[in-house]
Amino acid sequence: MRLIENRHARTAFLVLMLVTLLAGDAWRYTIGWAGFATLVGLMAAASVTLLWMQRHRWRFGALPYPLIAFIALAMLSIAWSFYPGASALGVTATLLTAIGAVAVAVTYSWAEILRCLGLALKFVLGLSLVFEFVVSAFIRRPVLPPVAEPGIDYAHLPDKIPPMLYWSRNELFDVLHGGKIQGIVGNSTLLSFVALLGIVVFGIQLFDGAYRKRWSILWLTIAALCLALSRSATNILGLAAVVLVVVAVLFVRRARAPRSRTITFGSIIVVALGGVALAFVFSKQVLALLGKSSDLTNRTEIWNAVIGLAQQRPLFGWGWVSYWVPWVAPFDHLAQNNGVRQLHAHNAWLDIWLQLGILGLVVFGVLVLSTLARAWVFAIDQPQSGPVRIGGYTAATLLPLLVMVALIVQSVAESRLLVEGGLFLLVLVAVKTKTGDTAKA
Repeated sequence: MRLIENRHARTAFLVLMLVTLLAGDAWRYTIGWAGFATLVGLMAAASVTLLWMQRHRWRFGALPYPLIAFIALAMLSIAWSFYPGASALGVTATLLTAIGAVAVAVTYSWAEILRCLGLALKFVLGLSLVFEFVVSAFIRRPVLPPVAEPGIDYAHLPDKIPPMLYWSRNELFDVLHGGKIQGIVGNSTLLSFVALLGIVVFGIQLFDGAYRKRWSILWLTIAALCLALSRSATNILGLAAVVLVVVAVLFVRRARAPRSRTITFGSIIVVALGGVALAFVFSKQVLALLGKSSDLTNRTEIWNAVIGLAQQRPLFGWGWVSYWVPWVAPFDHLAQNNGVRQLHAHNAWLDIWLQLGILGLVVFGVLVLSTLARAWVFAIDQPQSGPVRIGGYTAATLLPLLVMVALIVQSVAESRLLVEGGLFLLVLVAVKTKTGDTAKA
């Protein structure tokens, strides 16, 4: 039996890939960048092998055109990049991530993706709670990563170490006084996004009927606990958006006649636009309710710096780089937050404008919107189980839409949509909603 046909091997590979993409810093903090690069290289080689073995199931021309345009633009930007070497490195990382996502899309069914994503999220969230408990109950002090980030020398750190450098800040028992946990990912915002994905996945599994109810409830509770303990305003708003989208889908699913669906769609659009307008008008009150300052934890300062730089090359940008590389200009002194040099703009759309200009904004915007539209159709249309027979609605068909909603909300305050887990999930949903579910569960 070929390895690709072995259920356990398939599960292990996809879970490992998802854990690596969603918790990359956990690997880098423990096995170092060399070990992480080796792990990524092995998964990339496996992904290329999968694509070759599944070549009868896909073709390059069937991939979403906006995705092809985005990858092509990123590659072409090396020609006019202000930092061609860094751009080549960034393009390589983006290509490897996209190749992995395409390989998963053509090899795995939605049922397998849902199951493996659930296993990966259980690993990250469960280990994060154990890690934070050990730190607070036994170590009882903040913990630095065993392997320092590039450019950081623990022997020459200032007397007051910037909080953002810590792997864990030892705040599990201090959450009632403003503390927040970071988990094995070493970042409270990233942990809260993983928790939001957990709420989506475990919630779907709870209502799907194919999973044990008590275990789904347990892990749903753990995900909600991690979201609460990490205290990220962005992903709390993301949860609200996910809930509203679920309600909207349920209303549309119940409206069978064309006229009632038209009325439902119109009502949803009006409510959505009204909600955005209210959120804009009362933004200060909303931020205060979520415990955030009006500058979004110094993000506006970073955004202003990025906008100023982007305006110098507005049409085609400075060149694709994905994560900012701190050893080349202008990223070496572009933005700092609480004494730590930043490696992204904390806004995916500003980052796209900075790196690929207005052209990149248009191409990437079309990619995101077209993927969201297909995910919406996938969620509201009844699945067809045969040439004539129409199957019933399932909770699992909500997965791509809710993942896209979570990614889009996160993109306002983070640039993770452009790198690692965020980019992988975007490409996965884009390809699989376009090519269909041809893989066998």
